[in-house]
Amino acid sequence: MDKIEFIPADDEKPVSFYVLEETRINGVSYLLVTESEDDEAEAYILKDTSKDGDPQAQYVFVEEDDELESVGKIFAELLEDVDIEF
Repeated sequence: MDKIEFIPADDEKPVSFYVLEETRINGVSYLLVTESEDDEAEAYILKDTSKDGDPQAQYVFVEEDDELESVGKIFAELLEDVDIEF
């Protein structure tokens, strides 16, 4: 499992996440991440909000319910053996 580090925009301490899966929907990249490799760890969906040509990707937590549910269903299909609850 790949581990990536995110640096919050407000100069907080960097946060590391394990990438469980990634997908691209309608030209937008999404990551399914967790802070731990524990089977019961909470997972988060991050959305790439960077523009073409940006030197680094910029991700935000998906918080809108409809988007969270639709992207979550796709991740659930991609990870058939993982139980994802919303």
